[in-house]
Amino acid sequence: MITFLTSILLLLLGFLLYGTFVERVFGADARRKTPCYTMQDGVDYIPMPTWKVFLIQFLNIAGTGPIFGAIQGILFGPAAYLWIVLGCIFAGATHDYLSGMLSLRSSGASLPELVGQQLGRTAKVFILIFSLVLMILVGAVFVTTPATLLATMTTSWGQWGSFLVWSIVIFLYYLLATLLPIDKIIGRIYPVFGIALLIMAVGVLYGIFAQQGQLPEITEAFANHHPQAAKLPLFPILFITIACGAISGFHATQSPMMARCMKNERLGRPIFYGAMITEGLVALIWAAAAIKFADSLAVEGATPYEKLLTAMTNPETGKMNPAIIVNQICHSWLGTVGAVLAILGVVAAPITTGDTAFRSARLIAADFLRVPQRRVWQRILMSTPLFLVSFFLMFVNFDILWRYFGWVNQSLGMVTLWTITVWLARRRKLFIITLLPAIFMTMVCISYICIVPEGFHLPLAVGYGIAALVTLLCLTVFLFTFFKNRRKNETHP
Repeated sequence: MITFLTSILLLLLGFLLYGTFVERVFGADARRKTPCYTMQDGVDYIPMPTWKVFLIQFLNIAGTGPIFGAIQGILFGPAAYLWIVLGCIFAGATHDYLSGMLSLRSSGASLPELVGQQLGRTAKVFILIFSLVLMILVGAVFVTTPATLLATMTTSWGQWGSFLVWSIVIFLYYLLATLLPIDKIIGRIYPVFGIALLIMAVGVLYGIFAQQGQLPEITEAFANHHPQAAKLPLFPILFITIACGAISGFHATQSPMMARCMKNERLGRPIFYGAMITEGLVALIWAAAAIKFADSLAVEGATPYEKLLTAMTNPETGKMNPAIIVNQICHSWLGTVGAVLAILGVVAAPITTGDTAFRSARLIAADFLRVPQRRVWQRILMSTPLFLVSFFLMFVNFDILWRYFGWVNQSLGMVTLWTITVWLARRRKLFIITLLPAIFMTMVCISYICIVPEGFHLPLAVGYGIAALVTLLCLTVFLFTFFKNRRKNETHP
């Protein structure tokens, strides 16, 4: 319990201290007019109340990510606590704040536009494709999850409660949320769902203190406790498994939507950095709740980690499904209210992530093709291909979809960190704050794709070696370019 409480305190201090430091490095200017005023269009550029922008940003980046990812991540042991806390403060929240503020300074530009400004047109096209792939994967994943759960809950409805029918209903909602002005649907229902998600987290936090079971401490953090540790090395698997609670490239695709609605640059820290810290708190709560709940269960397993894996494995399919343990915790610890919140958590949350994924995909494609989005037919033109591809992807094996989603997501975060580092270096700001996370995430992403079965399936030593070489190459290119440009500027001021 001491480690858990210390982790919560560190996240809060991270927002107050390191968040303020990052804000100063960037140089937020309260006098500068924001895009919601200079480019107001009544569709995507709309001034919105700060509390509403925060809740929308939080729900955009959260969904079920900090819940499901944290539950699967705690299987590795208390190392998950370390990654959530340190990753969130020094990587994730810094990534979210600076990418959001770069968009704000660039008239609400989408991520590929920002990458193109700093890394060139080739990188821009690559990230455009990469971002759209991620958005489509998110859309497919976050239709499949709630549609499956709703179909399970409505089996008595016959064909009207089938997976296909629920998928069509969710897609129709996504279409409306993607096409209508942001304040018509998203601006009205997101705050409600965001508050519900936070209330559920507070209820679960109470359960952590009130219910039976033990929590692991930091002394156990330096070993891999995963029941399948032999085939799932802690590095890099943990850092891909827990994404949304620590760092997620998906967030950089969502922040431009809120950058187009913010009234003042000084609001960036509570909205961008603050939403990520809040997500880290949610992830920390669910990681602790899952392992404590599992410790109290009378199920197969010699350790809490083995019990947790048993408890969230579907006996019919033999596959792991974190929604099972979420449902059990909410019902057991929170009663009837918990059941309602569980439905909101595992059904509404992924839906509210999927709709903004499609909306941001529309904006990314429109920005690249320079297609205005004032008229409905222009939005339909950009959206239709995205929906069609995502619909067909739904029929691909979900486990494969999720694994590729995780890697693409973290790889996008890696590129975003390098982009921000270049931006900071060009302005002679303290670029070390994103350079170190960029180096770490490059090691994580390259080693992951090298060693996993869905990647190149290389031996660990070979995968780590390749990752180290690629990381060193990226660092060398960056430093060479940085010092070359600095000498040029000194010679020709």
